[in-house]
Amino acid sequence: MALIDLANPTRFLRLTDRLLPWLVGATVVTMVAGLYLSLYASPEDYQQGATVRIMYIHVPFAWLAMFAYTVMALASLGTLVWKHPLSDVSAKAAAPIGAAFTFLCLVTGSLWGKPMWGTWWVWDARLTSVLVLFIMYLGIIALWRTIEDPIRAGKAVAVLTLVGYLNVPIIKFSVDWWNTLHQPASIMRMDGPSMPPSMLVPLLVMALAFTFLFMTLHFMTMRSEILRRRIRTMRQREASGAAGVATATTGARPGPAHSDTKPAEAHS
Repeated sequence: MALIDLANPTRFLRLTDRLLPWLVGATVVTMVAGLYLSLYASPEDYQQGATVRIMYIHVPFAWLAMFAYTVMALASLGTLVWKHPLSDVSAKAAAPIGAAFTFLCLVTGSLWGKPMWGTWWVWDARLTSVLVLFIMYLGIIALWRTIEDPIRAGKAVAVLTLVGYLNVPIIKFSVDWWNTLHQPASIMRMDGPSMPPSMLVPLLVMALAFTFLFMTLHFMTMRSEILRRRIRTMRQREASGAAGVATATTGARPGPAHSDTKPAEAHS
């Protein structure tokens, strides 16, 4: 099936009918495996102790927060450039999921930072840029709710999303550009990951589990949005049909009798 075929909402709904059971199963299996590896198979850190295990959910939350916004940015290009009919549906569906991942990233980061840094929050470059990302998500969700017409809303949100995407590389490279409390990248490095396999494998499994979770929630939300728009269109047609019938009925009513005799002639 070509990508253009998915422009048809009916075909997309049929595809998700087949994919969702597999995605749910993959999410459950990888999540259980990841939690087991993170809690029981991975060692404690010699400095952080058991607190390091927050990493196994905090880092995937951070990755998925940026990944969801990247999906929204690509969907925004699809809306503005390629006019794909499901692009705005994808962007709208990803926004609340990305906001939830970003919020959980901030919360778990605070829980991890308190015993390590001695404070719940600092105006660190990465923390601040992730907070800006969360505010961007909230602004995009609010804009979707402000404009009732989904076509106009999709175009406005697409522009705002693409402008806000400038913050994503800032989040990624903030630890390299500024002196921050966060450690530099330890996985995506030119010379290979610096983490031991006993910690790297559970982290990657958890990242895969949360990716499957995002895909599952994204497809489910897209399905709901497509069905919601269909219901909206049906109601609009019913309202237009009812208005047309009422107009036709009103026009068919006999008007008051008028004499063809002019007033002057009537009085003559």
